[in-house]
Order: sequence, then C-alpha cells, then structure tokens
Amino acid sequence: MSPVHALPAADRPARTSPRVLARRAPALGVLAVLVLATTGCSVKGGDNANVIVGKQQFVAKCGSCHTLARAGTKGVVGPNLDEAFRASLAEGLRRSTIRGVVEGQIKIPNREGVMPKELLTGSKAKDVAAYVSQSADKPGKDTGLLASAVEAPGAGKPAAEKGGKLQIPASPSGQLAYSTNKATGAPGPVTIEMPNTSGVSHNIALETGTGGATPKGAKIGASPFTTKSTATVKVTLKPGTYTFFCEAPGHRQAGMYGTLTVK
Repeated sequence: MSPVHALPAADRPARTSPRVLARRAPALGVLAVLVLATTGCSVKGGDNANVIVGKQQFVAKCGSCHTLARAGTKGVVGPNLDEAFRASLAEGLRRSTIRGVVEGQIKIPNREGVMPKELLTGSKAKDVAAYVSQSADKPGKDTGLLASAVEAPGAGKPAAEKGGKLQIPASPSGQLAYSTNKATGAPGPVTIEMPNTSGVSHNIALETGTGGATPKGAKIGASPFTTKSTATVKVTLKPGTYTFFCEAPGHRQAGMYGTLTVK
C-alpha cells in the first residue's frame, strides 16, 4: 500500500502522488514519507493540543534552526517550514497530515540531520506539531492569545550603561534576538554583559556604525559564545553609534542585532 493510500480518506491529498512526496522528502527528512503511512490515523483532533504552548515551545526549542513566519522565527540550519510544506498544501495535503509528519520527526529525528533526539517529548511534542501544522505557509499573523504567546524579538526596554557596565541579555525564549534592540552608553571603557539562559549558543560583538543585518563597520570587540551563562566583552567607546550583534552563523541575518548610541 502506498503512503498516500494508507491515509484515511479525509486526510488524503487531492493530487499528491507518492512519487512526488518522495522527491520532496529530502527537504524534510526521508522520515516524512514514512510518517504519512504510519501516523495518518493519529493526527485528527480531539487530544486537546495546546497551540499556545506549542508556539512557545517551538520558538524556544526549534526556532533557532527553522523559519516559520507566524512564529517570527528565522533559523536557517534546518528546513524553512513554510517553504517545505507549500507545494503539498497547494495540492490538497491536509494540515492534519502535516501534524503527523512533524510529530513523527520530533519523535524520530533524521539520523543525518542536526536535530537532537528527545528535543521535545509527550504533550509538548504534540503541542508543537499542532502549532506548526496550523501555521505552516499560512498568510497573516497570529491573533488573540497566540499573538501575545511570545514577546516580539527585541521589544524589551532599552538597555542603559551604568557605572561602566552595559547588560544586554539574549532572548530567554530562544529567539534569535536580544531582549532589546536599543542601548545607550557614555564614552569610555565599558564591559558589555550578555546573560544567556536560552540554551542556544550566542555571543555579543560590537562594530562601528549602524549596519543592521549587514556588516558594514569595523568590529571593536566580541565576547565568547555561551549557551547557559553570561558572556562579557570589554571595549572603549567614543561618541557615536554602534551595532551589537551575534556572530553565530545566520543569527545576525535573522535579526539578532541592535543599536548602541554613545553620547
């Protein structure tokens, strides 16, 4: 029996053949095709999945690797989940089937990939699968409680230098962002501290000018990387503007940067 015909009639894609799904499997992992055959009957509603928790856990555990527009994540290590499911959704693949694919890959990650085993378990895995399945390649933005489930990247209160110290935390939610994207300081020596409790590897570096996501100025300092501690870097500042950013591959481009104004 083919993977598609193993699904209940209600979950069958209208025009997607097993051969087409097999060609797309590398984008999601070969397991995706197998999951369509083995979990189609288990992804219907009724198990009270909590999509608010699902969004929070996706951002914290998955967002540093995957792009999902509605979650506001821009990771580039793993597949872009909006793009990965776009063609199949257009051809009639049910979102309940996508939920089974995602839940199956969480439980049994691709051995050739970088996703760790047991990243999420139990109800949290179901919650994430439910959120991804309803959000993948869906236009617009989350509304209601989902809209406020995760703080917007960099939306915290601007950081201010005091007594020669400036603290700019990495987002504790796991987003590729700092808790704030604005900071102020005075000229002279300063120690920049980056507390990181997210579990995602980040550092904080500083360059002259306002380059944003694109490097433009001269780098004047950078901290070590850390996943669960405080990284520090000491610099001497002159009046002007600077960009602070994370040097992990793809993090700056995903939005992990901000502006430091010194006057």
